Amino acid sequence: MRFGTRVWSLGKLLLLAGALAATFFVFAGIAMRVALRAREVPVPDLVGRSVNDASQALADLDLALRLEPNQRPDERIPAGRVMQQDPPAGVPTRRQRTVRVWVSSGTRSTIVPALVGQTERTARVRLDQDGLEVATVSEFRSPDYPADAVVAQDPAPSSRAPSVSVLLNRGEQATTYVMPDLIGMNGERAADALRARGFRVSIVGSRPYPGVPPRTIVRQQPPGGFRVGAADAISLEVSR
Repeated sequence: MRFGTRVWSLGKLLLLAGALAATFFVFAGIAMRVALRAREVPVPDLVGRSVNDASQALADLDLALRLEPNQRPDERIPAGRVMQQDPPAGVPTRRQRTVRVWVSSGTRSTIVPALVGQTERTARVRLDQDGLEVATVSEFRSPDYPADAVVAQDPAPSSRAPSVSVLLNRGEQATTYVMPDLIGMNGERAADALRARGFRVSIVGSRPYPGVPPRTIVRQQPPGGFRVGAADAISLEVSR
């Protein structure tokens, strides 16, 4: 066999071997990718689940759960349920990987202070300082307790809660009277009689009225028939 023919045959063998090697590496790379991808699974959504449910959901996908020790308050997630996870839901991850979860401690709660005996304003300021909310305010009127004071609360002092309901005494209902019709009466005598009963009365002015005796009441405020209390001002206008 000629030397040239030998060289050409050797070259074809080397070319064929190179092609086979390249094909091998290409298919090996594809096979490795497929194998790696076959080992990946999407991380399930664990937020809102109990620790047991979350652990079982991960185990079904050949994943493990890692429970972080510090619980965190959350207004939306009940206590004892997963509030956060890493990696997040839907992210592909390899089997036998660990997913970290944080558990909710529930709504933030604070030690409730003693409010009974305090005024409404003082109680509200105290609750605001402690980061507590006023849940409900109920009212009643009684002479047996100080006016505008807290007489009961729920929950009791030293409890832990995010909010407090209070019962307020608004004080005894003020006594009211029907305003009499004073038109035509002597202004000074009517004013003295009303002042003797605790009313605040003033004679605001006088004007001449033909045919009307001096110091006669010609206008009044409030008018007759209206209800008035001892703290209400009464004004009388008399003739001159």
